Amino acid sequence: MAEQTAVSGPDLARGVPASQLADGDMLAGHVGDDAVLLARVGDEYFAMGASCTHYGGPLAEGLLVGEVVRCPWHHACFNLRTGDAVRAPALRPQPRWEVERRGELVVVGRKIDPPDPDLGGPLGAPRDRRLSGNPGSVVIIGAGAAGAAAAETLRREGYVGPITIVDGDRDAPYDRPNLSKDYLAGNAPEEWIPLRSHEFYRDHQIDLRLGVRAARLDTDARRVVLEDGSSLSYGALLIATGSSPARLPASVDASGRVRYLRSLADSRAIIAETSRAKRVAVIGASFIGLETAASLRARGLDVHIVAPEHQPLERVLGPEIGAFVRGVHESHGVAFHLGRTVKSIDERQVTLDDGTRLEADLVVAGIGVRPDVGLASDAGLVTNNRLEVSEYLETRAPGVFAAGDIAYWPDPHTGERIHVEHWVVAERQGQSAARNILGAAERFDDVPFFWSQHYDATITYVGHAEGWDRIDIEGDLSSRDWLAAFRRGDQTLAVATMGRDQESLRAEVAMESSRATKPLVTT
Repeated sequence: MAEQTAVSGPDLARGVPASQLADGDMLAGHVGDDAVLLARVGDEYFAMGASCTHYGGPLAEGLLVGEVVRCPWHHACFNLRTGDAVRAPALRPQPRWEVERRGELVVVGRKIDPPDPDLGGPLGAPRDRRLSGNPGSVVIIGAGAAGAAAAETLRREGYVGPITIVDGDRDAPYDRPNLSKDYLAGNAPEEWIPLRSHEFYRDHQIDLRLGVRAARLDTDARRVVLEDGSSLSYGALLIATGSSPARLPASVDASGRVRYLRSLADSRAIIAETSRAKRVAVIGASFIGLETAASLRARGLDVHIVAPEHQPLERVLGPEIGAFVRGVHESHGVAFHLGRTVKSIDERQVTLDDGTRLEADLVVAGIGVRPDVGLASDAGLVTNNRLEVSEYLETRAPGVFAAGDIAYWPDPHTGERIHVEHWVVAERQGQSAARNILGAAERFDDVPFFWSQHYDATITYVGHAEGWDRIDIEGDLSSRDWLAAFRRGDQTLAVATMGRDQESLRAEVAMESSRATKPLVTT
């Protein structure tokens, strides 16, 4: 849920000297009680809302690239000319204001609200176009990040045909990243969690079929059969089934009391147990495990983390940053049991492979996820447990697209086929897939991005590095002011930062500029 940036800076309705803004500059100010961003591009001046419509990030502290403003917190993008949210995780547009030059002053005038406060108007430059595709209907399997973003994008691009979203989760669509962060910690009320109201889907004629799963795909007949026996025909189909948590073997969790965190129902169940628990064992030092640990510490629980790694997140961020993350958690009272696995779990204790017994009223496992490719596999779209898509996110079946955790796509930056299990990537793929359903022929070439929150420490990460030759760290980890570049040869694969939002944005732009030099992997 976005929060309004506090009003500060000059009164833009009174005007500011034109000399105060060079080409490419942004200035935070206000018009009345509205926080407004004033920006200059060439000889033109633009004014729009100063707060990101995702979580309220201060856009003036972001980066202006052409006519697009990038949020410093989670890299959402807004078009200055139209106010549209042109890149997730922000979905809602910005209000704009008229701007005029009066002699040496630049004066901000009348406010222009978006035509649709949820979707905005037609996309502006450089994406303004008439799309050629017009499928008779679109069915989306999965109401997560990719599926929800795709449905919204179809409507924003002007598609007026039937859109149906199918998902077994009765609570979807909602803000999944918050489930292990502020919501679990008790800092965000549940009304912040839904991505949209039910009225939004009704008003935009998006048919939500929740609580029922897709059982079978017939790509020849272009039909989806649901578990309740009904079926849906489609002109185009998006498979966005996401992932499910990897689970401990039944021989380890004989009591069946281990909790997993993927859905809103899961998070609610964990929160309910915290009222009766004093000590929790978190199995796994993944992002989800560590974020869960931080949130449960915020609720006052005694937290122990068990993981086989030598350092948390070592496989993703390397040993040095892993040790730093461990130190952050230890400074908040978390105890680590690293290099250890779980042998058994009973009603009271977690027994480790070295015989250590941990008392635990609550046990939560965060040991990874597995893409839900079963439906696509049964339809003959999966090879070696991978659902591969083209650079346009289309599967081998015409008119069938895939996005999110399940999609292996050709990444032009690395020249390899990758898949990424992160929220923002899924949203952006859903947006791109929607445009391609409508005939845009748009390559998905966004640089992957994610963020991870640990108490008051937030790590941002752009790019994708499954392996690297070295990690070059600039700055001081202990002061929480650093940048880490993951390099293979002379190529920078990914950049992680803390306290350096601008540099994270600039690294993203640099990677976008370099991707044209890398060969595409063909399907």
